[in-house]
Amino acid sequence: MAFQVRQVQAVWPNGKYESYRLHCFADAAAAKTFRDHFAGEAFDPKRDRENGKIRGSWRRTDDYRRILDLGPLRVPEILRS
Repeated sequence: MAFQVRQVQAVWPNGKYESYRLHCFADAAAAKTFRDHFAGEAFDPKRDRENGKIRGSWRRTDDYRRILDLGPLRVPEILRS
């Protein structure tokens, strides 16, 4: 399963922002398998990154929520606010 890793700054309407690590797959089936395992979200650069700008932010339209659990990974209790 070959993929590339990219970074993107996700920005919500309320001004909150977080850095996200994107795992980019050429094969849609491999991407779905990875996303299902880690409970990830689909990212489409043309739709989600300011009309495809390379250095654009991921303009989120949903409500901000901290990621505490992500598939088999989790944030330790001591690091939660």
